[in-house]
Amino acid sequence: MQIDLNSDLGESFGKYKLGLDEEVLEQVTSANIACGFHAGDPTVMKTTVALALKNQTAIGAHPGFHDLQGFGRRKIEMAPAEIEALVQYQVGALAAFVPGHRLHHVKAHGALYNLAAKDRQVADAVVAGIKAADEQTVIYGLANSELIKSAKAAGMKFAQEAFADRNYEADGSLVSRSQANAVITDPAVAAKRAVKMIQDQAITAVNGDVIPTAIDSICVHGDNQAAISLVKQIREALTKEGISITSQL
Repeated sequence: MQIDLNSDLGESFGKYKLGLDEEVLEQVTSANIACGFHAGDPTVMKTTVALALKNQTAIGAHPGFHDLQGFGRRKIEMAPAEIEALVQYQVGALAAFVPGHRLHHVKAHGALYNLAAKDRQVADAVVAGIKAADEQTVIYGLANSELIKSAKAAGMKFAQEAFADRNYEADGSLVSRSQANAVITDPAVAAKRAVKMIQDQAITAVNGDVIPTAIDSICVHGDNQAAISLVKQIREALTKEGISITSQL
């Protein structure tokens, strides 16, 4: 068994520092780097790419809605053609900082990610934007989501993603961050969940329902010291169970 560990990085802006990118990059195999619309700026993008290269971490773009104030977590009404251009623009911007201008993957952020998971029209627009920028890259998306279905239909490579530190609804969507039980903060619980997800190839929802799914990558967060501890425990638990950690999907 093998699994990729990915994390959302490069979310600082100007003089404002967010996240512990240097420490996270020592633990994960893939980095989703903000492209300046929900977080990040050109200098942060360039610096984060350099850090990822130094750690031999696979580099991916993390495009979101143009919403710095709301950190890309607010839905913005846009036509499919606008979403396509929004994504293509951000993917191309990050690729400009990468040697050879080729990205390992692309993963949408926040509200755009969640919308694409449920709305096929949005999913198709996101996939079209990614494909226009780089038809060889891998599309990361919520397991069993509309985005994964769209990527398949477009003939794109894809990776089904799960979250060790987030709870799930019975329909396979993430519990909203507005709910108290949305995020799992206990490292031991998150590590145990990660191992079980991979071994069972299934996700357990908050109501107890078991949702079968192939899982290629697990997203982990690293925006504080507690989160770094969580990432380390997840990695240790996976290694202990003989699960190889690699970005080679």
